Amino acid sequence: MAGGSRRVAASASGNSSRPQRRKRNMSQKHGIDMLEELRSELTGYCYRMMGSIFEAEDAVQDTLLRAWQSWDQIRQDSSRKSWVYRIATNVCLDRLRNAKRRALPMDLSEPAAIIKEPSDSLPRNSWIWPAPDNATDPANIVVSRETVRLSFIAILQILPPRQRAVLILLDVFRWSANEAAHAMGMTTAAVNSAVQRARSGIARSNLRSEELQGGDAQADQQVLASYMEAFEQYDIDALLALFHENGSLSMPPFTMWVRGSSNLSSFYTITRSHCLGSRLLPVRANGDCPAFAQYVPAGPDGRLVPWSIHIPELKQGKIAHIHHFIDPELFLRFGLPADLDARQNFSIGR
Repeated sequence: MAGGSRRVAASASGNSSRPQRRKRNMSQKHGIDMLEELRSELTGYCYRMMGSIFEAEDAVQDTLLRAWQSWDQIRQDSSRKSWVYRIATNVCLDRLRNAKRRALPMDLSEPAAIIKEPSDSLPRNSWIWPAPDNATDPANIVVSRETVRLSFIAILQILPPRQRAVLILLDVFRWSANEAAHAMGMTTAAVNSAVQRARSGIARSNLRSEELQGGDAQADQQVLASYMEAFEQYDIDALLALFHENGSLSMPPFTMWVRGSSNLSSFYTITRSHCLGSRLLPVRANGDCPAFAQYVPAGPDGRLVPWSIHIPELKQGKIAHIHHFIDPELFLRFGLPADLDARQNFSIGR
């Protein structure tokens, strides 16, 4: 009899568990959908925190995994978004605990006095890297595109990580101090204090890359088209005509950067053999900035392989600076092909 009672209880439990399973499955689907909806803006948040799309995407993946693993524990939470951001913040803070500040080359040294082929470099984790535009432009929040420009990312990196997080939430994503406090696990007073210190730190910053802020809001399409044509033809005179007299270029991971027309001329001459025959594909990066993916010849078979992402900074209709980010893995992040055929007609679609 006792055994029969247990079987009936088990049967009743099994029958009642079916609607519970359906409810749980619906909750899980809702959780997956919500987390995926947050992926884009989380990437923008983590990118501003980390200064690297490589690190940002890893941090977001870690965040979503942790959030999903503990989803059942917070399904009654009234502010799941803040809870996910708390996880993302903790992931970033953990990764930044022993990290050194990332920077752009112009913020680490003076321009090269002797122009030669670049050789000295620093590891990937020393540099700020660009991000594809679709990774940092969430559709459901309104943020200023200036806050994802490379010069602004460089300024953020001078702040202590916790101040950086508070500033991004309040001044970039326009959260209230109360919302940020909930996401950060801080009091509202502590959040207000941290953001004031962060704003003061930015006001005191004296980075050379700050010169690049306030560039042309709408890029001059003729300048961009002329740059593409001049670079692909490797017409040095035509390239130099597009720069300001004191224009410059940099090329992480190399520490060397070059400023001034005569030095640019020398640099383009020295690197001619490597870049001759290159092709550029237009892409968008960091706040809808025009950019180009450079492919270089790999041998006599006409194959072109990834080399660098060019991001021009334009002011008053001329080039103030061009970032050359040399890392083939960036091409994967930008969804670009692994190689090109030099015999292809690249004028189609331009």
